[in-house]
Amino acid sequence: MKMVSAAKLRRAQEAAENARPYGQRLEELLASVSTTVGEDPHPFLQPGSGAPAEVIVITSDRGLCGGYNANLIKKAEAFFRADEGRDATVVTCGRRGDDYFRKHREANLRERYVNRVGGFDLALASEVAGKAAERFLSGSAGAVYLVYSQFRSAIAQFPVLVRLLPVEAASRSEADVEYLYEPEPIALLRSLLARHIEAKVYQAMLEATASEHGARMTAMDSAARNASDMIDRLTLQMNRARQASITTELMEIVGGAEALKG
Repeated sequence: MKMVSAAKLRRAQEAAENARPYGQRLEELLASVSTTVGEDPHPFLQPGSGAPAEVIVITSDRGLCGGYNANLIKKAEAFFRADEGRDATVVTCGRRGDDYFRKHREANLRERYVNRVGGFDLALASEVAGKAAERFLSGSAGAVYLVYSQFRSAIAQFPVLVRLLPVEAASRSEADVEYLYEPEPIALLRSLLARHIEAKVYQAMLEATASEHGARMTAMDSAARNASDMIDRLTLQMNRARQASITTELMEIVGGAEALKG
């Protein structure tokens, strides 16, 4: 499993790292466009309704990856205990998170995405982002958050919680270059915001996939080393017990021979 995860990690890491520049440039363009719009910003940029928040938790479908899923669930639970997460609803992407929340927060579970053929892909990200955006616009979700594992390296993955909606408004300093837009900025803003939300969810899924393979590779390597150490310890104990048994038998034989001589 370590070798399989190592092979999958290369592809997943490349996908996650290649998607980061796109997301950064999209955020820069969004910042530039949003600052040119007048007093009527898009609903995605405005505070949501007073409804409870929604949390999209991205976990794995399989286990044997150390504390990967447990850390994500702890991150989500910490948010639920905070004031802004009170009565929040949950959308699960991945069987491990779904199993936990169906057992502990079934009343708050809104949607489930498990056993997806091919794992996380752009189609799934588009579906998750689209439905979350619809609920935010309808007012059934006051805000939307993402909980996923951010990939740093094969041995370093960090659970993070980021706000997806409402989109954080950019300041003028973040968009200090003036452009001429075609079509009008408000029409372009609508298109960019929808694409931005989808890209954020897809980026989170790519990061989660790479983190999962990195965590599983590390866990399997640790398990192999622990098993090897256990075999060495048990072999040593067996040899000591065998040596003690042989010594006892020899002492009994010698004692019996001395008794016969006497």
